[in-house]
Amino acid sequence: MAENPRSARFETPAYTALITGATAGLGAEFAQQLAASGHSLVLVARNAERLEVAANELRTRYAVDVETLPADLLTDDGAARVVERLEDPSRPVSMLINNAGYGLSGNFADNSWADELAHLRIHTEIPLRLAHAAINAMAEAGGGRIINVASVAAFTPRGTYSAAKALMVNFSRWANVFYKDRGVHVLALCPGFVKTEFHERMKMDTTNIPEWSWLNTEQVVREGLTASNAGAAVSIPSSKYRAAAALARIAPDSLVEKFARRGR
Repeated sequence: MAENPRSARFETPAYTALITGATAGLGAEFAQQLAASGHSLVLVARNAERLEVAANELRTRYAVDVETLPADLLTDDGAARVVERLEDPSRPVSMLINNAGYGLSGNFADNSWADELAHLRIHTEIPLRLAHAAINAMAEAGGGRIINVASVAAFTPRGTYSAAKALMVNFSRWANVFYKDRGVHVLALCPGFVKTEFHERMKMDTTNIPEWSWLNTEQVVREGLTASNAGAAVSIPSSKYRAAAALARIAPDSLVEKFARRGR
């Protein structure tokens, strides 16, 4: 019988991973795969009830420690509480997964500035703030890993979403080199279309997206964890999206933008 990918151990000994946006999509899959590998978890999301349901399922299924931290990361208090948890030397966090985020359905000029600013903050300011806390704490504790969930859109001209993700890719590439000597490795995970709640929350019609374009969360997370453990700076899951990212670098912007606007 083939091995269940979720049962593969990504790293030993066991450590604690903090995951933002942990109750759905890629965040929930990260929690599943890390718990299956015996790691303790700190789950961060806005909905306390949904967090506790997810935590109880993981505790029951995998017999691991799961802490819940309800927090709206776009509030000062919510972000500060996650920073405080990352900086707690008595309960070190060895892996930070910056996964929280969402998309906007309109284009830049049609969206309100308040919506655009919040969108920019959740994809850049918040993950950078958490990474800042985590890098210092991890270096003091002897090392750790950070995974910034970006997108293959980072390599395309696609409004402020791709611009924000490009920032996180460039930051991750630099940080992975600069902080390597302190034992901290930083990865930008850049999936294409993934079957999660991402597009549904945007109320986006995805019927025009070919079935072959979709990735499942299990593959994306598995490849991301493998790349992180290998010390890579960027991971683009699946050969088709690696080819698409390479093509986007040389194709005309007008052509790339036409295809990129379809979604994540």
